[in-house]
Amino acid sequence: MTPCSPRTSPAARRGALLAGALLALSGCGLLPAAEPRAGTALTGVLDDAAAEEAIAGAPPGSALAAVGELQVRGRAPRTGYEREEFGDGWVDTDRNGCDTRNDVLARDLTGERFRRGSDCVVVSGTLDDPYSGRTIEFRRGEDTSDDVQIDHVVALSDAWQKGAQQWDADRRTTFANDPLNLLAVDGPLNQQKGDGDAATWLPPNTSYRCAYVARQVAVKTGYGLWVTRAERNAAATVLAGCPDEPLPGAPSDGAETPPPPTAYADCDAVRAAGAAPIRRGEPGWNDAFDGDGDGLGCE
Repeated sequence: MTPCSPRTSPAARRGALLAGALLALSGCGLLPAAEPRAGTALTGVLDDAAAEEAIAGAPPGSALAAVGELQVRGRAPRTGYEREEFGDGWVDTDRNGCDTRNDVLARDLTGERFRRGSDCVVVSGTLDDPYSGRTIEFRRGEDTSDDVQIDHVVALSDAWQKGAQQWDADRRTTFANDPLNLLAVDGPLNQQKGDGDAATWLPPNTSYRCAYVARQVAVKTGYGLWVTRAERNAAATVLAGCPDEPLPGAPSDGAETPPPPTAYADCDAVRAAGAAPIRRGEPGWNDAFDGDGDGLGCE
C-alpha cells in the first residue's frame, strides 16, 4: 500500500463516484484535458490516419501492434443476449475445486482469509484496486461482498455483439471464466463501466489505462472478437502513449483461438478424466449426464 492509495469506506467511494467525472484519457499524454463521463464518447481520440500511423510504428509483440490485427466491423444487435448464454454463473473450469470468482479473489487480494474449513471460499482480504488506485478492504457478507466485484475486462455483452453470439455454449463459458479476462475491482466502478469498450469507458486511474487496454486487446485477439472503428482508434490512442506495453498472455496458452472444449462420450469418460461429478455449464457437459435434473452429472 502506498500513501496515494488511502483506505476508503464503500460509502465514501460511492459518493466520490456520484460527485465526480472520470479523468481524461490524457494519462497517456495524447488527449486534451476534457473529462468524459462514463457512457459518453471520448474526445481527442486519434483519427483513422493517425491511428494507422501509430499502429504501423509499433514494436513487434506489443499491444499496440496487436491492435492492427483486430478485425474492424460494426456492432451487431444485442438481441438474444442474456448472462446465462455464457454459462450458469461462475464455473470451476480449471477443476481445482473452487469457482472462478473465488479463484480471482484469491489471486488479486492480499492477506486473503478463507472460510473456516475451506481452502476455497475467500471471506476477507485487501484489494489494491487497479481501476481507482484505492485500497479496499473486502469482507464477504450480504451488505459488503459487492464492494469488490469481478469485472469481465471485455464485457460479456460487448463480446456478444462482436462475435460471441456465433460461438457454442462451451466456448462462451470458457470465455466468461478465463482468468485473462477477469479482474477483482471496485464494485461501483464495475457497475459504472457496464458493457463499455475502450471507446466509451476507461478506468479513472490513468496509470492503469495502458495495461487495461492491452488486456482488452489480448482477449479480443485471442478469441477472434472484432472491434468497432471508434474502439480501435481509442485503443490505439491509449497505447500510442505506451508503445512498449506488452500484450498479456493470450488465452489457452497463447493460441490464437481457444481449442475446442473436451467432449465426453459418456460418464465413464468423465470419470476417467477425473472430471466427475461434472456440473452444468462446465466444458464437456451433456444433459444426458444428468439423470435426476439437479445440474450435477456423473455423480
